[in-house]
Amino acid sequence: MPKPTAVSAKRLLINKANTRIVIFVGAAAFILVFSLVATKTLISQAAYQNKVISAKKKAVTQLKADIAATGQLKTSYQDFTTGDKNVLGGDPRVAGGQNGNNAKIVLDALPSTYDFPGLTTSLETLLTAQSVRIDSISGIDDEVAQSSNTSSVNPQPVPIPFSVSVGGDYTQVQNVVASFEKSIRPIQLSTLSISGGGQKLVLTMTAQTYYQPAKSLNIKKQVVK
Repeated sequence: MPKPTAVSAKRLLINKANTRIVIFVGAAAFILVFSLVATKTLISQAAYQNKVISAKKKAVTQLKADIAATGQLKTSYQDFTTGDKNVLGGDPRVAGGQNGNNAKIVLDALPSTYDFPGLTTSLETLLTAQSVRIDSISGIDDEVAQSSNTSSVNPQPVPIPFSVSVGGDYTQVQNVVASFEKSIRPIQLSTLSISGGGQKLVLTMTAQTYYQPAKSLNIKKQVVK
């Protein structure tokens, strides 16, 4: 009888040892898998954080450059709008004619909105100054179609076609053409015809001027992936 008891005891010890081994191996495998997954996650997080830090550093560098450029722009603007004479040789401290500060002259030369009634008023003022008879000022008022074209990241000049017909003597007609050449607004002549004779000439012109939509700032948020 003693032998079977010894065998059973040994088998019991072996089973317990095997159970411990299985438990230890399972625990070790779990710890190993967990460690691998955790390590991969930490590496991914570290790589992502490095990307975020790099993007933030780049944004800070750009912001500092923009702040420095803002100061330079302000100084340049003050120099541009002050002085004894404007770009046309007029007085920047008074209005009318070739006078006015340079900022106003630039805005008048290339406005940021489509304004055909304003253009006809400017043309009427320019022609009246030459003492000619204004027969017609015409064009296409495309304000509705152009109303959505108010700003752009990369604005381009947009033509505004028009035509005028005036009457006067040779000197007056000649002065009209010269005044268009000296106009603050850029005016491109397309056709020009003169009819009549003596002191009764009729000048008919088709031309176009321009406006340029305001430049919009393309400020956006970037998602780091």
